[in-house]
Amino acid sequence: MQETFSTTLDPCDWTTLRAQAHRMLDDMLDYTEHIRERPVWQPIPDEVRALFQQHLPRESTDLANVHQTFMQYILPFAVGNAHPGFMGWVHGGGNPVGALAEMLAASLNANVGGRNQIPVDVERQILRWMRELFHFPDTASGLFVTGTSMANLIAVLVARTQLLGSRIRNEGIAASGQRLLAYTSAGAHGCIAQAMDLSGLGIDALRKIPMNALYQMDIAVLKDTIAADRRAGFTPFFIAATAGSVDVGAIDDLADIAHVARDEGMWFHIDGAFGALAMLSDELAPKLEGIEQADSIAFDFHKWAQVPYDAGFILVRDGTMHEETFSSPNAYLQREIRGLAGGSPWPCDFGPDLSRGFRALKTWFTFQVYGADKIGNMIAACCHLARYMMQRIEASSVLELLAPVSLNIVCFRYRCKHHDEINARIVVAIQEAGIAAPSTTTIQGQLAIRAAIVNHRTTSHEVDALLNGVIAIGHDLLQQPSMEK
Repeated sequence: MQETFSTTLDPCDWTTLRAQAHRMLDDMLDYTEHIRERPVWQPIPDEVRALFQQHLPRESTDLANVHQTFMQYILPFAVGNAHPGFMGWVHGGGNPVGALAEMLAASLNANVGGRNQIPVDVERQILRWMRELFHFPDTASGLFVTGTSMANLIAVLVARTQLLGSRIRNEGIAASGQRLLAYTSAGAHGCIAQAMDLSGLGIDALRKIPMNALYQMDIAVLKDTIAADRRAGFTPFFIAATAGSVDVGAIDDLADIAHVARDEGMWFHIDGAFGALAMLSDELAPKLEGIEQADSIAFDFHKWAQVPYDAGFILVRDGTMHEETFSSPNAYLQREIRGLAGGSPWPCDFGPDLSRGFRALKTWFTFQVYGADKIGNMIAACCHLARYMMQRIEASSVLELLAPVSLNIVCFRYRCKHHDEINARIVVAIQEAGIAAPSTTTIQGQLAIRAAIVNHRTTSHEVDALLNGVIAIGHDLLQQPSMEK
């Protein structure tokens, strides 16, 4: 057949594409190198938003023009988590090595759902590293996912299968005749409740246990609640402890919770979205005593390990049960001893995704190039900065600490009569000025300014800029005629 027009998406002129690709790479390296010269975040003008409300493009556009649109209208208006002044939410800052690896992975375009290919072995290599880090057995399984929200859901599903058997996949939960319950801290992330929802167990099947003075799950209340639920005819099956809580960065007493789970015959899961990787630091690892007893651990490489988004991970002690929860006998997934269909079991046997990007490569590059010790030292440095911030707050007459500093999260406020209103306005003003990007949360009914120090680029300079900005803006707001002193 004679082709009358080209349908390939490859360029006619590779030399021109190569030159443009180098410009694009250089622009992003320049962006990262000089990121401190930029505002952390800036408001998005209406005319910029309007550019992204256009109709589907039907005709081709020159790559250089599209790149210029990115540089002018997308790059300046991102959330800003690569900036050292970003402290609002627990977002990692990424790293240039991981970014380069992402380019390699995108060019390779491997579907890492399975089959006989080295990208699957790269993922298995990282699984081996995580078994070593968390002292899990060689039979433990693991899987890259989008993030801890998906990892927590997988943990709930595996725990459900462990309790009710693999027949539950065909019969459904109702066929068991049991009313399953799970337990977590009142300070746990909302994705635990979401996992209960998506698994079909229901949000009301999650018991939220009150916290103690250290913002940890209250063990005595946990035991009493489980006992009461058993007497009422429920089936307690799952405890989700937290390693690095969303509000204050607290770590539940993992060893005690492991003991409760073992005594009760329940699945012991840990939501360690960012805190679990404190295991990389010899200084911080003792805070996670008991994590090695977990049945499953969920965490994100894209947070404290600084791998570019997204790179979540689920580690499961019982690899056989994990596989039983997700493996499929479909003919189009038939396995062979040799050839491209070899290499079983495949990653798709351990999660819901058949199509999976090569997330493992940027994680592999990050650990290979920087080394686990350097990453661990960086994590410890984030906690040192948090303690420095805490000390500055405690030494100030106009700032007030609102929660203990367990790891890297500092919750505080500006002292004044109209606490909540003024502090909310301070945070918005700080963000819009591009000085820093804190967030807010509620601590014991009071609005708090929340600073989460996660970025490897953050130094005491950014901490000082945030605190000095809070003090200056708070003072200015109180001078306004509308505010009573």
